[in-house]
Amino acid sequence: MSFCLPVAGDRRGRCRVIPLASLMALLIAACGERGALDRLPRGETGRVVRVIDGDAIVLDTGQSVRLVGIEAPQPGRRGAPGEPHAARSARMLEDMAMGRTVRLFYPGLTRDRYDRALAHVRTEDGLGPKIWLNLEMARRGGARVRIYPDTSLLGESLLAAEQEARAAGSGLWSDPVYRVLDPAETAEADRRFVLVRLDAAIVRPPDNAERHACSLVAPGAAFTVDVAHAARAACEARPGSAIVRGYLRTGRLELTDRLNIEPVIPS
Repeated sequence: MSFCLPVAGDRRGRCRVIPLASLMALLIAACGERGALDRLPRGETGRVVRVIDGDAIVLDTGQSVRLVGIEAPQPGRRGAPGEPHAARSARMLEDMAMGRTVRLFYPGLTRDRYDRALAHVRTEDGLGPKIWLNLEMARRGGARVRIYPDTSLLGESLLAAEQEARAAGSGLWSDPVYRVLDPAETAEADRRFVLVRLDAAIVRPPDNAERHACSLVAPGAAFTVDVAHAARAACEARPGSAIVRGYLRTGRLELTDRLNIEPVIPS
């Protein structure tokens, strides 16, 4: 299903056809920007003095901040090469945030083991429009969405923004490196964050019942999906197609939250 939106200023009455999924993504993102953040506990404010990469900044208070819900390409460190689009992702965040005063909003856990603030971040000064940085990085293709259960609030809005970017091939989605993979394109030795399409996955008992609710195995996959208890709904799903996301290592992919499994709706 699709909708035809009028083109502003066009006297001929022409319109632009937008698929239903894209329209829903636009509406969810817009609603999120108008007020979703204000429903979260407010954190501190500060001026952005450094952008570490596409999902981490430093404030003039000295506080490091990890933008929750997104995973930007990592720059090279300690002689290791950086991931594709890492520099572009960092520049994208710099363009939106550098030198601007921002406010933190906490969706759950407030600090990680490195004492970084775990927050949604919004620009708050008069130097430009208010920008929800996490959402905008997902929408522009500067980062992929990665949800953890202890900071998962507003994850649906981030996913809608990412789906919009994926459909448009924006930012990193223009690079085949970041495409949604087929299971056959993975290897047991892989160590990376991935999005993989699974078809007709089989539900099996977990190897470690304390940590996982079940395991998923799909035909042709070189890995097993370990479903955390926070995502146990995936254990009850009927066989079908879905996109799972998580960090792949030594033939295992841990599905940490229910939002990290995305049903594929037949076209």
